[in-house]
Amino acid sequence: MSHTAYFATGCFWGAERRFWQLAGVIQTSVGYMGGNKPDPTYKEVCTGTTNHAEMVEIIFDPEVITYQRLLAEFWEMHDPTSLNQQGGDIGTQYRSAIYTTSDDQLKQAIASKGIYQAELDKNGIGKIVTQILPASGVTYWLAEEYHQKYLAKNPNGYDCHSSTGINYPMAALS
Repeated sequence: MSHTAYFATGCFWGAERRFWQLAGVIQTSVGYMGGNKPDPTYKEVCTGTTNHAEMVEIIFDPEVITYQRLLAEFWEMHDPTSLNQQGGDIGTQYRSAIYTTSDDQLKQAIASKGIYQAELDKNGIGKIVTQILPASGVTYWLAEEYHQKYLAKNPNGYDCHSSTGINYPMAALS
């Protein structure tokens, strides 16, 4: 039985590639969540007026990869202390967010935030600003086809990710 996870780490192209490369990830897609306009287009989302975040949907096999492992990847692949910005990408669509699909995911996401914040604190890095919200009642709008697997189609394309450079403590995964 597969499970679904939703993560926003700024630009969705690089995040999707990081997730699709993980063993146990069955499928990925990119889209938009958390806004106030039905079926938004990329152009509309980029105006910042729809309040959507660029999102990666991950369908995964929990027998092969745990949600905890996906969370570790999420925290490491971007700078969760940067509000509405990742590197040169600026706007609410580039915010850091997790939309959870179960109470268990919500608990794990909140716990992982505390674990990663402790690592950031040890290194003098700021506070995490990531939104952690239930996905229930929030529609995931699939992005346009040209965004799907963008970096598979354009291997030298813009990856768009910055990072804190701090690893998630793998001991916390056991």
